[in-house]
Amino acid sequence: MTAGTERAATDDEPLSDDKPLSDAGRRAGRGRRVILWRHGQTLWNVERRFQGTTDVELTETGVGQARRAARLLASLKPDAIVASDLKRAANTAAELSALTGLDVTHDEGLRETYAGLWQGLTHEEIIARYGDQYAGWKRGEPVRRGGGELETEVADRAAPVVLRHAEKLPDDGTLVVVSHGGTIRTTIGRLLGLESQHWESLGGLSNCCWSVLGEGARGWRLLEHNAGTLPEPVLGDDD
Repeated sequence: MTAGTERAATDDEPLSDDKPLSDAGRRAGRGRRVILWRHGQTLWNVERRFQGTTDVELTETGVGQARRAARLLASLKPDAIVASDLKRAANTAAELSALTGLDVTHDEGLRETYAGLWQGLTHEEIIARYGDQYAGWKRGEPVRRGGGELETEVADRAAPVVLRHAEKLPDDGTLVVVSHGGTIRTTIGRLLGLESQHWESLGGLSNCCWSVLGEGARGWRLLEHNAGTLPEPVLGDDD
């Protein structure tokens, strides 16, 4: 799955779903890599409550997940870490920071989707109260879940953060982005140049799993998705 990126957005001009991305990823030879890492488990994850921008702490299990994953990701020798400022992502990122000695840059642009009235509701409660809205969202329609953000608006704020930090990497450098499942999916979809109605085709991330984007001659390419082990070389006709 590959896609090119064609133009840069400035801080004053957020990317929209209709605007192709910058040529930041098009320069062949730099070989940069972006690891998008979801936070560890929270109590609301266990209860299947929609968290959104609610600032929920990691559980003890979530802390353990973060520590295990951090040991793996540290072996990839990342050059930079940027994270959502919500506690569940910030505390996950702190485990990698402790092992690598890298400072974490926190950016609210990487927060989870704001979902208004859905936040705090269980999956079953959302379907019971907002069934039509939920079904429309799953069909790929532009839905303001609970009166909150559109997925394209999440990508508008999150993708430029990732690109801005990726631009600072050295050749063959690695950026770790610690964020949330919905935000990571929309960011991947935007960076790959997929139309927003197809973003749902990217499956969700388990707690403390990650996806890897690599820079190729034609832009960003999805190398791994929902991984919990170190990347393996692709051996075959499509490597």
